[in-house]
Amino acid sequence: MQELMQFIQTTGFLNIEAGSIVMILAGLLFVYLGIHKEYEPLLLVPIGFGMIVGNIPGVAAQGLGVESEGSVLSYLYFGVSKGIYPSLIFLGVGAMTDFSTLIANPRLILLGAAAQFGIFATFMGSILLGFNIMEAASIGIIGGADGPTSIFLASKMAPHLLGSIALAAYSYMALVPVIQPPIMKLLTTKKERVIKMKALRVVSKKEKIFFPIVAFIVTTFIAPGSVVLLAMLFLGNLLKESGVTERLADSARTVLVDVVTILIGLTVGAKTTAAVFLTASTIKIFVLGAASFCVATGTGVIFAKILNLFLRNKINPLIGAAGVSAVPASARVVQFVGQQYDKSNYLLMHAMAPNVAGVVGSAVAAGVMLGIFGS
Repeated sequence: MQELMQFIQTTGFLNIEAGSIVMILAGLLFVYLGIHKEYEPLLLVPIGFGMIVGNIPGVAAQGLGVESEGSVLSYLYFGVSKGIYPSLIFLGVGAMTDFSTLIANPRLILLGAAAQFGIFATFMGSILLGFNIMEAASIGIIGGADGPTSIFLASKMAPHLLGSIALAAYSYMALVPVIQPPIMKLLTTKKERVIKMKALRVVSKKEKIFFPIVAFIVTTFIAPGSVVLLAMLFLGNLLKESGVTERLADSARTVLVDVVTILIGLTVGAKTTAAVFLTASTIKIFVLGAASFCVATGTGVIFAKILNLFLRNKINPLIGAAGVSAVPASARVVQFVGQQYDKSNYLLMHAMAPNVAGVVGSAVAAGVMLGIFGS
């Protein structure tokens, strides 16, 4: 009977707390949104399931949680805490990315840069809400809608906020189709939404090969702190474009990125326990994240409208919304919204230019933050 009573006392049924119930329900909501609504299911399903795993009562007490030294989850989380998984994600993203539209129309890089205003707006907002400068820098990257970069910088500068920052960044990445369209429509006229952009020139193979090498050197000279992320991004792209390492590129963009996505989603979700997540700081981070994402989307669209004042061949300002780093979700949203007003208007390829520029821009911004505040 003594052993039976001891067993009963270790079960989750007797150790359940209100916070754990809330977080398990939140995890179920993420899984629901991923499966039923198809909001970035590759992200939300593993993160949601991880939230359920991390909030099972008694897991931490038995030394099995993410914070438990020597546990399986703690070893898996090592890749998050040391910035390994984000770097591998960037390798896969580089192997998937086609920079042709950016090479053919380099002025569109300005839209990707404009959208990074959300990062610095969030940084300033975080300071006003009482976060210290290291925490504010880490929270700011949420404004770029870049989950891997957010994790990378938070692991270096604010590891105690990593779970909340990562969850906020990935949540808003998944909600791109919900958040962005109303802002895009609010800031543009119907006449602007139906602008058809000029067909892009054909980019040569040599240009595609030289681009990742030159872009890597230029961007890392500007922000050496971003060297790891940008090295992986541009190496992945070089593997894709060189024509002689297709097997490596295929592994990076399929098997590798799939495995890392599962691990990063599961462990980030498991890290968001009730004790860590249900705090005033986390609520502030989510509010800042929502505001920053709206700011980033809006500044991208507005800057495209400003550029049109000086251009003969007008830019459809909707593509400015793709300047955030959610690849290729933001570009797909631009295509969807554009075709609501003109079925024959194809904006996807044009939108990919600011979209991939945004990925590079957020990594550079993280490198700048790391260089200024992390040294």
